[in-house]
Amino acid sequence: MTKELVINTTSQETRIALLENGHIAELYIERMRERGIIGNIYLGRVARVLPGMQAAFVDIGLDKAAFLYVADVYDEIEAVARFVDGGEMPSPVDGLEGERPPLPPIEDLLQEGQEIMVQVAKEPLGTKGARITSHVSLPGRHLVYMPTVDHIGISRRIEAEEERERLRLIVEELRVEGSGFIVRTASEGKTAAELGADMAFLLGLWKEVQSNREGRKAPYLIHSDLDVTSKVLRDILAEDVGRIVVDSPLEHDKIGRFLATFMPNINCPTDLYEGTEPIFDAFGLEVEIARALGRKVWLKSGGYIIIDQTEALTAIDINTGRFVGKHNLEDTILKTNLEAVREIAFQLRLRNIGGLIVIDFIDMEKEAHREKVHSSLEEALRGDKSKTNVLKISELGLVEMTRKRVRESIGRTLCEPCPYCDGKGYIKSRASMVYEIFRELRREIRNMPGYRITLLVHPDIAALLYDVERNGIEELERQYEKQIGINARPSFHQEQFEIIVG
Repeated sequence: MTKELVINTTSQETRIALLENGHIAELYIERMRERGIIGNIYLGRVARVLPGMQAAFVDIGLDKAAFLYVADVYDEIEAVARFVDGGEMPSPVDGLEGERPPLPPIEDLLQEGQEIMVQVAKEPLGTKGARITSHVSLPGRHLVYMPTVDHIGISRRIEAEEERERLRLIVEELRVEGSGFIVRTASEGKTAAELGADMAFLLGLWKEVQSNREGRKAPYLIHSDLDVTSKVLRDILAEDVGRIVVDSPLEHDKIGRFLATFMPNINCPTDLYEGTEPIFDAFGLEVEIARALGRKVWLKSGGYIIIDQTEALTAIDINTGRFVGKHNLEDTILKTNLEAVREIAFQLRLRNIGGLIVIDFIDMEKEAHREKVHSSLEEALRGDKSKTNVLKISELGLVEMTRKRVRESIGRTLCEPCPYCDGKGYIKSRASMVYEIFRELRREIRNMPGYRITLLVHPDIAALLYDVERNGIEELERQYEKQIGINARPSFHQEQFEIIVG
């Protein structure tokens, strides 16, 4: 599979597209005014302790207080288990796979006003504040340093037991006693010298973090993680990425210095794009990004999927659409579901949709077909670096799955709720608004002084009142012996109206 990184940089934002076989597979966006905060280390102040939730809110200087669970304060094993290296989970901790001791109450660990050093584990999502932990982890190219955890973990993506043991012995020999390291997938096949250099860099970085903390008052940003370009190069760039294309000379030079300093063994050519057409247009990426924002995604067969994101979950519905098949209904349904599986896996990764996901496959009568669709879904998700967990297809044809979420989806990054419908996706119909106005008139009209009353309404509502619903106005005029005038206001929302005297 041919992979490329296409980087578009301006003074306002940086966009990075990972291409697989010429098509966008992942998109990373960082705006200078809205830089991501995952990995940032803060000196925070406990704002509120919640014994009922065994958690605390911590002020780290953002608009919303960050959320800290009791396990993130105390339980080292929980801190290790939550670390994800692009979907790579460390191995279980030797000798500690059994029952964990009960955690002490949060109120015994934290008090309001207390200062605590924390790291952002999840970006603020929607209405929720950032998720933080007191167990700091500093990622390098080959290793992740965990100064508060005495543990060595090996990425589960390194499958060969002999290689796992070799890497474990190297890290065990090199590490400072009491410190912890996660061995990343990129370490596979690396020498002790390469791992040692990465370890020395991370130890120096931790000393710098500790030095920055001294004499500071909360809330304070102690350490800022890498920018999006450096982070993507560190986490994604591997031997199977054949080329980097960037449209900024400054970014081109910065990438060259970063690769020479931190990844000297990666032989990946970096080309400066000098075409007159914008780089994302030249690679056909703007069209694919626009498609990723749509609710409906068409399949090549003529079927389609519908993707609806809510606060709690994402619902995906599959429909046969224009696809009528060639043999029988069951085969048509199976082919549509199998085609949808590949598109769903692609869309989840491209849109960066996380959390709880419910997929409504078209009902299949044969158990063998259900098993085939489920297996195909698991296989399609295998290339996703974010951790996924897929349950079996239920009797209702539903699949429940989860996908690790650490940052906002593309839809929520590039879009905002519609100011007209307030994000509902619908508004009251014109007829419903007319009858609501009639009801409000009946409530208020008898207590209103004077003979004349004026309705201020949206032009579409005014047109309906003048035409189809004119009889309703005349009936109210006769009943209450008032004259009702209608005044169209183009600036009004369709659901907005006012009743005034005169």
